[in-house]
Amino acid sequence: MRITSADIIVTSPTRNFVTLKITTDEGITGLGDATLNGRELAVAAYLRDHVAQLLIGRDPHRIEDTWQYLYRGAYWRRGPVTMAAIAAVDMALWDIKGKAAGLPVYQLLGGASRTGLMTYGHASGRDLPELFDSVRRHIEEGHQAVRIQSSVPGIPALYGVAAQPQASGVRYDHEPAGRGSRPPEEVWNTHAYLHHLPTVFEAVRNEFGPDLPLLHDGHHRMTPIQAAKLGKALEPYDLFWLEDTTPAEHQEAFRLIRHHTTTPLAVGEVFNHAADFRTLLTERLIDYVRAAATHFGGITPLRKIMDTAAEYQIKSGFHGPTDISPVGLAAQAHLGLAIHNFGIQEYMGHSEATHTVFRQSMTFKDGLLHPGDTPGLGVELDEEAAAAHPYQQAYLPCNRLADGTIHDW
Repeated sequence: MRITSADIIVTSPTRNFVTLKITTDEGITGLGDATLNGRELAVAAYLRDHVAQLLIGRDPHRIEDTWQYLYRGAYWRRGPVTMAAIAAVDMALWDIKGKAAGLPVYQLLGGASRTGLMTYGHASGRDLPELFDSVRRHIEEGHQAVRIQSSVPGIPALYGVAAQPQASGVRYDHEPAGRGSRPPEEVWNTHAYLHHLPTVFEAVRNEFGPDLPLLHDGHHRMTPIQAAKLGKALEPYDLFWLEDTTPAEHQEAFRLIRHHTTTPLAVGEVFNHAADFRTLLTERLIDYVRAAATHFGGITPLRKIMDTAAEYQIKSGFHGPTDISPVGLAAQAHLGLAIHNFGIQEYMGHSEATHTVFRQSMTFKDGLLHPGDTPGLGVELDEEAAAAHPYQQAYLPCNRLADGTIHDW
């Protein structure tokens, strides 16, 4: 079997996705997710202008060799654009291998280690009654754990809060990227946030009791000592995890955070290489790996980092909002089903328009996500439907302090 074509499809059914479609001389096709939110066309150009022609004539079964060829052969390694492009190739080749074998990808990874994947959903509110209603909805949908995000007095608009208008007038729902030529700007106040958030978790625990697993995303906005302070303040409310407390490239900063709090820590959604996790894993500074197959080079390297994490009793918590296409989410679901040290899967749910473009076998039933038993990844692209949703420039918000200084986001 040989690869005969590699096509890049950019579509925007409520948000932008970049998909690689590889076709073989036996008519088997494979899909890979190359979406990089806010920089989608950079990855599309990387694939179209620099990678696609390198795939023609290659044996699609040689997944590891192709991965190393694209990574080591380019000399300029790593970075989100490069790794998202390689990820798309890797996923597509696993998709082809599964279809050729007549097996879902998780079977090729060693078979299922569980019946399905525990998920968490995104609950949020501008006030406590609205937040409580959101938590109830997510429990009713079947989520066994819930991420808690809340408006903060003194912060006029805050990313992650569903009904709250952003600075540009767009709304955060399940598709939070704002359409337009510039990102919306939000104002941030760490003091107000640190003061308010523990009161939110106290109220949620009082309303829903001690058994519901609760999570929170700090979105890299704190310094290490601020993160330590928050982790300690949240200890009475027994969080499942506290996520992305400080810019994740500063691995050594997590020593300080870990020293001051027993709140479990999750990080890594902006990582794109195993080296980004080295200190965090070997010193047991985190509890959950947040990497996404789409941004980490695909299934192949994500499986390797989870094997390393297992040696340190660290589990998976793969990034899975709607900036991961259904193809990328399926890739992670297959891997999560197979690995022993699975922890939880973020599951936000794509829009109805997205489901008309990406036809999938994934199910969410009885509180568990399952990638399905269709051979390959279990996702097919309707190219006619994709063409009906052309690319639209869109950006996630950026952050400024009250004095106008750009802040971490």
